[in-house]
Amino acid sequence: MMLTPETSASKTHRQAMTPILIFGAALRTDGTPSPALQHRVLAAVQFGAKQNAPLYLVTGGVPRNGLTEASVMRRLLLEAGAPAEAILEDHAATDTFDSAVNCTKILKKQGFADQTLALATSTYHMPRCLLLMRLAGWSVQAVPFPFPVTGRKSVFRAGLRIGHEVLASLWDAFLVLCWRIVR
Repeated sequence: MMLTPETSASKTHRQAMTPILIFGAALRTDGTPSPALQHRVLAAVQFGAKQNAPLYLVTGGVPRNGLTEASVMRRLLLEAGAPAEAILEDHAATDTFDSAVNCTKILKKQGFADQTLALATSTYHMPRCLLLMRLAGWSVQAVPFPFPVTGRKSVFRAGLRIGHEVLASLWDAFLVLCWRIVR
């Protein structure tokens, strides 16, 4: 989706919009969405339903079976009733750092530099996403994620994910700070 060039009407319209950034999650080998990806999109849709004019930015470019995470999320949003013109896509990001950088560029190019972003991702992933987007210069808020971790295996996996997130947060924060200094 491409928004119109800068005009007072389009600037006013953008200021009324709520950008909702949905971080990708790995697709299954057949290209279908994982439960994590489905939950992230559903959380964003539920949040967006309470906003005046949601604008969804889906990010994730890791291809599976000819599809990217972003293209699958776009399809899920359309199926949930989001209008096509309210969806922006980043098919190039291969990790959370790439998503932070790419989405910053996309949103600034579209004129959203002074907006507060709503971030939709899994609970374990949210602290890293909030940190990176703040370091990239954004005011951010977390989209509520109403999907609890259940089951013994899931709790164990969640513990591993949290450990990964702590280490990845430190590394990605360093990368975002370097990116901001270099640009």
